[in-house]
Amino acid sequence: MRLRHIEVIQATLQSGDLGAAAEQLQLTVEATDHLLNDVERELGFLLFARVRGKLQPTPEARELQGGIEQLYAGLDKLRQQASALRQHQDPPLRVVSTATLGQHLLPQSLAALRRRYRETPCHLASANTQAIVRSLLLHESQVGFSLHAPEHPSLHQQALAQGKLQLLAPHGWLQPRQKYVGVQELAGQAMVGLDGEDPLSAALDARLTALRPVPIVQTRVQTYQMMRSMVEAGEGLAIVDPFTALGAKAAGLDVCPLAPAVPITLYALTLKEHSPSSALRALLEIVAEHAKVMLG
Repeated sequence: MRLRHIEVIQATLQSGDLGAAAEQLQLTVEATDHLLNDVERELGFLLFARVRGKLQPTPEARELQGGIEQLYAGLDKLRQQASALRQHQDPPLRVVSTATLGQHLLPQSLAALRRRYRETPCHLASANTQAIVRSLLLHESQVGFSLHAPEHPSLHQQALAQGKLQLLAPHGWLQPRQKYVGVQELAGQAMVGLDGEDPLSAALDARLTALRPVPIVQTRVQTYQMMRSMVEAGEGLAIVDPFTALGAKAAGLDVCPLAPAVPITLYALTLKEHSPSSALRALLEIVAEHAKVMLG
């Protein structure tokens, strides 16, 4: 398939009408129809069926749609790179972080970086740690931030700051001036669990299931931020990272660390084969400073 073939498929998928697709492509209806017939002959199957004057995508066209959308995303990225070169901008700094770190820490850090590197465009995305690793290996991002250090031979893990896991509880659940909660105090309590393959969650689950009576976990969610929301909704207690706990405390929830303390570390993940740019080195310093202030 040529790029023009892909363009006509995409335009027809979006519009469902040959005339609208032709207008979008700035072609005549006859030329658009010819291109569509040409690509169907080349592929050996129909892409669109005519139903009541409309072009209805076949299952084969729907199968191709995902790949076409990925191709267009790549073309958009290429256009952005070309635009940056035309304007003599620095290469964009692409950052990906877990949802928790993307709430406050990374936006504040990137804003501070942009004040120092005004010619460096920045892109911030959110993903789980596994997706962060994939993004780095595929060269889609230059740096990832996570509360886990995944083992991979191609990745460098740099510890930036350390805090402690915190208990979230409805307002008034803790005693006045209570400075910590013993894990044994969670026996039999209604709690919100974390879903998925989270290493810290797995370690905590082992501790909690050893309690008698075992804490009652009726609801599991995918992120620490969602755990906080469930506590606010009255679903029970939750154990979260210290960055999520900061926002929860400001919102009026009771917050305190566990005893014995369960440490948690903020990591920056980069490819070993790449030397960090000056902007990236500055970002790592800024994130470490901001994290230490927040956790302090």
